[in-house]
Amino acid sequence: MSETRRKFDQDFREGAVRLVRETGRPIAQVARDLGINEGTLGNWVNMDKRRRGDGAGALSEDERAELARLRSENAELAMERDVLKRSVPLWVKDAMGR
Repeated sequence: MSETRRKFDQDFREGAVRLVRETGRPIAQVARDLGINEGTLGNWVNMDKRRRGDGAGALSEDERAELARLRSENAELAMERDVLKRSVPLWVKDAMGR
């Protein structure tokens, strides 16, 4: 006998997470009231916390994406700076007519 897996739409998930967050009720109680598995609701709440950046200094998904973009940009700028540093002596020599 196989169980059919229930699917929940995004609005239901967000509403369930909002109930936990805004009412302060335990995950287990909210899950019972909604008729869903406690572990499932716990996963949704944890995903929401990671997305929002709640917790002990954890970055949100948006912040992580921005950090990755900035690191890439920083590496590119460092390479450009190094190229310019190496080319300055050549410009000076050329300007002095050597």
